[in-house]
Amino acid sequence: MSSPVSALKLTGLAKSFGASIAVDCLDLDIRAGEFYALLGPNGAGKTTTLRMVAGLLSADAGGIEIFGINARRAPIEAKRITAWLPDEPMLYDKLNPLEYLEFVAGLWSIDASEAQSRARELCEMLDLWKHRHERCEGFSRGMKQKVALAGALIHNPRLLMLDEPLTGLDAAIARQVKDILVERVRAGAAIILTTHILEVAERLADRIGIIQRGRLIAEGTLAQLRGVSGSSQSTLEDVFLRLTQATELAA
Repeated sequence: MSSPVSALKLTGLAKSFGASIAVDCLDLDIRAGEFYALLGPNGAGKTTTLRMVAGLLSADAGGIEIFGINARRAPIEAKRITAWLPDEPMLYDKLNPLEYLEFVAGLWSIDASEAQSRARELCEMLDLWKHRHERCEGFSRGMKQKVALAGALIHNPRLLMLDEPLTGLDAAIARQVKDILVERVRAGAAIILTTHILEVAERLADRIGIIQRGRLIAEGTLAQLRGVSGSSQSTLEDVFLRLTQATELAA
């Protein structure tokens, strides 16, 4: 049996800001077709890690491979198959959803007719079609988050990184987003999710990594993490608090 394909492989990844170490020799191996939750306390290095993978921050040291592409040596090739959705939607407010999606598709050199088709499909999937001619500036936080997600998906990325994607969304919109993400994983993409809503990670993630002070302190399925924490019936929240508190006391 062949081993699973690595969607993202980090080796000794490191980043400091002055005297402050944000990411400390981090190793991760996330597989194609996997929903991976990257959890940690505030300031643990989650967002910094994803920003380095996305090419928005330069790493001080270490390796980043995205589906076998060395992202530090071939950043353009890596970005073509990667999408990054930050916790705060970044849109051109004067554009409507269709205009925004076709603009983003143009940045990826997607043919105009194909861009229109994908934009329509995503708008219908995310219940944005009836708002397709409305300017984004009048949208709620949840609506903007859906448009931003559509923009992240327009070029069919194989690696999708989401930083707190469900923050501020109502239950109906959050359910739509989760269903779309699960569908992408089933199609073979890899998704990395950071969230403080641990129930979401507990329900969606195939594997969970917990980082603290820029280091991976635990990784595995929920059952495996329960075994590490010493309680077979604990919720992910209980496991998370037990492991991070133990690491803090040992520091």
